[in-house]
This record gives sequence, C-alpha cells and structure tokens, in this order.
Amino acid sequence: MDHVILVMAVLVVVALIFDFMNGFHDAANSIALMVSTRLLTPQAAVIWAAFFNFVAFLFFGLHV
Repeated sequence: MDHVILVMAVLVVVALIFDFMNGFHDAANSIALMVSTRLLTPQAAVIWAAFFNFVAFLFFGLHV
C-alpha cells in the first residue's frame, strides 16, 4: 500500500512540474507574437504579459 501512495505522489509532482513549465512556454509564445508583429516593444510585451498573468486569477479563479 505504501508503494502505491509513493507512486501517486511522484505522479502528482511530475504533473505539477509539467504544468508549471507549460506556463513558461505559453507566456513565451504570447510575448513572441506581440514582438514579432511589432505590436509592442520587447520590454512592453514582457510587462504586459507579467501584468495579465498576475491579475488573471482575480477574474478567472484558480480552477481549470
């Protein structure tokens, strides 16, 4: 029984790490789009993405 709990804990940790890393890639893609189309400067794009990533939980909550 302890072996099963350990395997489940490892799987949950791996899933959380994957989700965290996926957020990095999503943020990089949104910044790259704004910079490559020359909509915003690189500095403004990073500030824009950081602001909305920080504030998004206020409007959308923490659920999937």
